[in-house]
Amino acid sequence: MHIEAFQLSALALGAFFAGFIDSIVGGGALIQVPVLFSIFPHEAPATLFGTNKIASVFGTGNAAWRYARRVSMPWGTILPAALAAFACSYFGAMALAWLPRELLRPMILSMLIGATVYTFRNKEFGAIHRPRLGGAREFVYAAIVGGALGFYDGFFGPGMGSFLIFLFIRFFGFDFLHASAASKAINVASNVAAISYFVPNGFFLPLAATVMASANIGGSFAGTHLALRHGSGFVRQVFLAVVSVLIVKFAWDIFF
Repeated sequence: MHIEAFQLSALALGAFFAGFIDSIVGGGALIQVPVLFSIFPHEAPATLFGTNKIASVFGTGNAAWRYARRVSMPWGTILPAALAAFACSYFGAMALAWLPRELLRPMILSMLIGATVYTFRNKEFGAIHRPRLGGAREFVYAAIVGGALGFYDGFFGPGMGSFLIFLFIRFFGFDFLHASAASKAINVASNVAAISYFVPNGFFLPLAATVMASANIGGSFAGTHLALRHGSGFVRQVFLAVVSVLIVKFAWDIFF
């Protein structure tokens, strides 16, 4: 497929901002996927989702690495969640071919609204890092969260990182910064699993994926720098802003 220079420029710009937002609170697919669909309106959805995953995994991997160097990573939660996300994301990518994604939209919209209202009303939510689970309970809870959102990420994706952050704070007692750091490692696992389905089946655009991956890494450098510099309060503000935009997008898709 021939891709014009202006199309590559638009893809790179969208991927940069997607990597920036995704490295802080997730939600990069909110930018990256619409850009792909607008530039390649005649491509199969699976091909565009595969291209998006390839671009995203590089930026997310970079963000996870940078967080791991500066933040104490809660590996007892991350590892079981990442393993479950990896397994379930693959099946979510397979389900993309035969399940109508529109069935999820009303449910996701309701959950996003609930998460936003809860976060906004609880001013101390995610302000202090005070892990509250351990042992078998931590493993089971992490596997459930990782598996459910891993399937969602492989199948649909937008908002997965934001949901992870909210759940890590609500159920595991993390602050926003640690929750964001943990979510990146799990996002990497779910992205790799989805890619392991998309790529062997030819569902990706090599040139577009390469350009977008490079730009996504650049965006993730900028985003993680700001998150690490300004801490949980900054991440909380970006979280509320991004989830609000997600709510508007899902409501538009459902009602208009």
